[in-house]
Amino acid sequence: MKKVLLTIVSTFTFCVTVQAQDLTIPPKKYADSIQLEKAPARLNQQFPLSDQKNSGKWKLLKEYSDEFDSKTLNENKWFPNNPKWKGRAPTYFHPSNVSQEKGELVIKVNQHGNEQLPKDFTHSTGFIKSKKQFLYGYFEAECKLMDAPWVSGFWMTNVDKDWWTEIDICENAPGVAYNRHDLNSNIHVFKSPADQGDVKAHFSRTIKYYFPKELQADYHVWGLEWTAEFIRFYIDGILFREAPNTHWHQPLEVNFNCESNKWFGALPDDKRLDGEFHVKYFRAWDHK
Repeated sequence: MKKVLLTIVSTFTFCVTVQAQDLTIPPKKYADSIQLEKAPARLNQQFPLSDQKNSGKWKLLKEYSDEFDSKTLNENKWFPNNPKWKGRAPTYFHPSNVSQEKGELVIKVNQHGNEQLPKDFTHSTGFIKSKKQFLYGYFEAECKLMDAPWVSGFWMTNVDKDWWTEIDICENAPGVAYNRHDLNSNIHVFKSPADQGDVKAHFSRTIKYYFPKELQADYHVWGLEWTAEFIRFYIDGILFREAPNTHWHQPLEVNFNCESNKWFGALPDDKRLDGEFHVKYFRAWDHK
């Protein structure tokens, strides 16, 4: 009887293991949890949230920062769309989805009306790109991510002929229920010239963290401290990742956008077209 029972238990365990391995959605692999109790208090708007006493001697670059408090997007600072990328199908980047409302940048979905979208595109959302390129500094934005199945992004990149790198300050899709607590952190090198590592094939360094609250439920402050030696990532003033800067020495542009991304499970849902990505401000600092 014991042998039979053991066989049944073993068979059951094997079946459960196989079923678990066959899940369409892979299991979460969190590197760590964000400790919200470490969030600093905001004492001023002049310095980064993580450095309110300005021990880093930061100087606000007012010319390139934006409080988004005018009636329309400041096109002296921003492209109202991405001049280099039309979107990842099935979602097209269309300037009708970008607006400024009540002192915030707002990116919406499907505001293009009856306009025919290009082939393979069924939906639209928005994208703005800075006209200024930055090399090192501190970059911060306060955002409320879209509660709909599109990725909300605050990131930096520069796609050039021989050099293409990327730093993702915020790239998350908490509008997908499965992702509500996922805090993704990624840095990419797609290619680089001989004197910058001579990279021929894309590589990335990706880490996923657990955020104790639902990420789309409130505004959060996203920060990047980028130097020649290291890259540091912050949320609400909390340092959650530091990476050595081995390849990210290319001047980069700042992007805010929403997009489709099958790897996040972020694909259009016609029942959830009211999602909005809100940005209160973008601020850039350099050392004095």
